[in-house]
Amino acid sequence: MEISGCNEAKQPVDYVNPYLGNISHLLVPTFPTIHLPHSMLRVYPERGDFTGDVLNGLPIVVTSHRGSSAFNLSPFYTEREELTPVIKYSYDNEKITPYKYHVYLDEEDITVDYTLSHQSAIYKINFGNEDKNGNSTIIINSRNGELKWDGSAISGYQNLANNTKVYLYLVPELLPVSASVLTDGILKEGHSAFGRNASLVLKWPKDYKELTFRYGISFIDEDQARRNMEREVADKSFNEIAETSRNIWNDELGKIQVSGGTEDDRFLFYTSLYRTYERPVSISEDGRYFSAFDGKVHDDFGRPFYTDDWIWDSYRAHHPLRILIDAKREEDILNSFVLMSEQMENLWLPTFPEITGDSRRMNSNHGVISILDAHIKGLGNFDLKKAYMAGKGAIMDKTLAPWSGSPSGELDKFYHEKGYIPALREGEEETIPEVHSFERRQPVAVTLGTSYDQWSLAQLAKSLGLKNDYEYFMNASFNYRNLFNSETGFFHPKDKDGKFIQPFDYRYDGGMGARGFYGENNGWIYRWDVPHNIPDLIDLMGGKKVFVDNLDNMFREPLGKSKYDFYSQLPDHTGNVGQFSMANEPSLHIPYLYNYAGEPWKTQKRVRTLIKQWFRNDLMGIPGDEDGGGLSSFVVFSQMGFYPVTPGTTEYTIGSPFFDHVKINLGNGNFFEIETINNSPENKYIQSATLNGKPFNKVFIDHFDIMKGGKIVFEMGNKAKRDYFTTD
Repeated sequence: MEISGCNEAKQPVDYVNPYLGNISHLLVPTFPTIHLPHSMLRVYPERGDFTGDVLNGLPIVVTSHRGSSAFNLSPFYTEREELTPVIKYSYDNEKITPYKYHVYLDEEDITVDYTLSHQSAIYKINFGNEDKNGNSTIIINSRNGELKWDGSAISGYQNLANNTKVYLYLVPELLPVSASVLTDGILKEGHSAFGRNASLVLKWPKDYKELTFRYGISFIDEDQARRNMEREVADKSFNEIAETSRNIWNDELGKIQVSGGTEDDRFLFYTSLYRTYERPVSISEDGRYFSAFDGKVHDDFGRPFYTDDWIWDSYRAHHPLRILIDAKREEDILNSFVLMSEQMENLWLPTFPEITGDSRRMNSNHGVISILDAHIKGLGNFDLKKAYMAGKGAIMDKTLAPWSGSPSGELDKFYHEKGYIPALREGEEETIPEVHSFERRQPVAVTLGTSYDQWSLAQLAKSLGLKNDYEYFMNASFNYRNLFNSETGFFHPKDKDGKFIQPFDYRYDGGMGARGFYGENNGWIYRWDVPHNIPDLIDLMGGKKVFVDNLDNMFREPLGKSKYDFYSQLPDHTGNVGQFSMANEPSLHIPYLYNYAGEPWKTQKRVRTLIKQWFRNDLMGIPGDEDGGGLSSFVVFSQMGFYPVTPGTTEYTIGSPFFDHVKINLGNGNFFEIETINNSPENKYIQSATLNGKPFNKVFIDHFDIMKGGKIVFEMGNKAKRDYFTTD
């Protein structure tokens, strides 16, 4: 599939810029990752960020988002005076695509090319300098594990965490003349190394200037790593593997075809879409997988097992995007959630499932929202009753304290009886053991997030015919009201006696990351964190006019401190427009809230403006913490022209499309098209619309109407048509 709208025809993968966002305004948002969609093998150059002056060896496999490589390969000539387990390289002429990597190690005069499959890869290393007298040599390093040379291949493992290991099987195309062990900078005879920085050194004859290495990885054992390598890359050339991988990316990215808009718009769109495929990852290997959730190897019974999904970030737009374009995979992912719950000690849905198990990071238990979202949109093929019971267990039997997997305790008893998490006053000592010393209680964030989770449980209970559960959780879904301060119009922390903490500043109070009261973001962001009942939030604030005024004021309220002081306390609250933060997931739905209060033109203006300001095709093109698809999904939806404000309903709300034409392959034989007439950066306002040829003036469109296929056409203009849309 080629993309029109530019002078040179390109395929979708040609519009992926892995460097987009590699330099941050404060945090490190993205790494230029080489991987296939949702695949186990991921690598990126190991350096601090894009400006890092040296590479720490060549990567073999990255096992976690933002992690360092589990194994490193370091080529060199043997004339080096000192040897280290991982060599630091000066480099130049680096080029990265989603499926291929090229770099020149300039001081060594070594050229490196790399491409990969799902669980295996191939390195081509050219020791091109004929004037070098030394032998072509490599060091293979495991940071903490074991490596062995058996005369034809290197095998070994690295210990990760929670009794999880990643295994390696690496085969050189040409056999070396010697193998040694590197210990404390000294080469010793031997073919095996163990422990910290276990390192083997292989040496080839001087006239061997081009070396090729094929390898496989596994979370099961070394033999499975070998089988993965043999299945995927053993009998294939570098170019064959690269071409296959390129085609895989084009097939996936091509599920959404865009044309028109600017060249940078297309780069931003397809790069954002590529980021949504980084997580979660399938760890099934020949029908089996190792689960860190119980430490066992399981049969996958023909369904891939997925993990490494940071649900607090991904439930908002990442999971809904997959429901739209990759429903079968989403079913397999949710089925994996259920399996994880069964494999753990308690039947609790995971919150941050990783390769090494559930890290229970962040706050609330939003996996239940993704379960509901899939169910309400017609997906199945996972055990809904077990998913519901696991979600109920995570909310009722596990503590609600952030970053904790402990059973429920005093804090939870208070919440379930009083309907809110109590806050500590300044100087009041924490006495509840399950509360994390740094993350603290985050009482407003947890109360609001759990209200949404319990609303989701209520809808699932209704589907399952559990009347009592439905009524209980539906009542609990209004718990956010318990913290609403009608005098200020904010959600305001209360102490255990039910009294608001006073005096109070919604910008700064709560300490580092506002965690004493909120979580990563301040009270201005959590003011809007009731996506499951926006009409009630409008009523609480005093009606639509006040609601819109409050939204406007958020975008206009100054930081109130220097940027240095503001970000030293709120480093995740970047990408500011007033007190709004474009850099963190709790903000993503906020620009669309104008639609609910009768001012859709402000949503159209705001979405276009925010993306132009903060998401761009350059090194600083992402404003904050991109956790493997969370922020990027917002961009994908927003550039198409609609967004899922409330996962768990079938409703999308309309924004302002960026492209002349969008064609979505829905995976059910149908296509949904979005056509934009008079589209331009200035013409951001919708003047009129038709859906399948009939007039359309609603700010919402239903998921099932999209899934039928068809076309929506927007006519755009440079001034708002304020009376066109209806919220009915």
